Amino acid sequence: MKNNILFLIHLGILMGIHISIQAQDLLDKLDQEYPDDPQYQLATFKASRISIGHSVETRKKGVLEFQGFTRYWNIPNSRGQSFVADRMGARIGLEYGISDRLTWGGGWSTLDGIFDSFFKYKLIRQRSDGKGAPVSLTLFQNIAYRSERNPPLPDINRFDTFQDQLSFTTQLLLARKFTPQFSAQISPTYIHRSSSAFAEDPNNQFAIGIGGRYKVGGHVSIVSEYYYVINPLESFTTYDAFALGVNWELSDVMLQFKLTNTWFFSEEAFITQTPNNFNFNDGNLTFGFNAIFVLHTNQKEK
Repeated sequence: MKNNILFLIHLGILMGIHISIQAQDLLDKLDQEYPDDPQYQLATFKASRISIGHSVETRKKGVLEFQGFTRYWNIPNSRGQSFVADRMGARIGLEYGISDRLTWGGGWSTLDGIFDSFFKYKLIRQRSDGKGAPVSLTLFQNIAYRSERNPPLPDINRFDTFQDQLSFTTQLLLARKFTPQFSAQISPTYIHRSSSAFAEDPNNQFAIGIGGRYKVGGHVSIVSEYYYVINPLESFTTYDAFALGVNWELSDVMLQFKLTNTWFFSEEAFITQTPNNFNFNDGNLTFGFNAIFVLHTNQKEK
């Protein structure tokens, strides 16, 4: 009897070990089949622009984005006002997702005749699962060609050669999505101008941008940006660019409304050459409207 009990105990232990080994093998197979993929934070800013400047967002692979940007402002004591404002500026642009992390874009601005082209690469992606990077980091590189002289402001570029009309903007876009409602970004910026019409103006300028987004409703967010220029131009008085606005998401369309003190669209222009302060004095406030439409070109047929 005693031997039978010992035999049953040993048999139970062996069966338990066997079941445990089989269970571990099953778990290993499940781990291989369903790996622990990293979970990345999505939609830090929704759009490729916070308001007037770039965000950390890049387009998904195969996504084509059409952009129409406008600015409207008054000129003090002007008698030439027509309909809403004395002056208007516009930019038509495109962006395309080469990969999920690399975006190319380009556009043309009417006011200063600037043609610009850029690349954005998302180097680091914020993790939402508490592991890995707590922030997102995107590298931005722009080249801009000023094809026309700028009547509202002094010409800070020489126009002797093609190279004189070039400028380059490099930015590190560092952002964090703190909550589903709130995201913030800081943007160290370096701008190089190939030529200068005035000896006192620097060819290399440095700035720091700060931006934020707060979601107030299902598809509505309040956004703001500010750019502090460390070594401003000397040939005429400029002010730091500031914007306060509302972003409204409508499926594949993003509408952005803003009050700002800058007329321009290209980074080199609006960061370093904003001629007005942000206040309610006549001519200092500019109303901006952006319309962004997203087209998914790589959708698979079902």
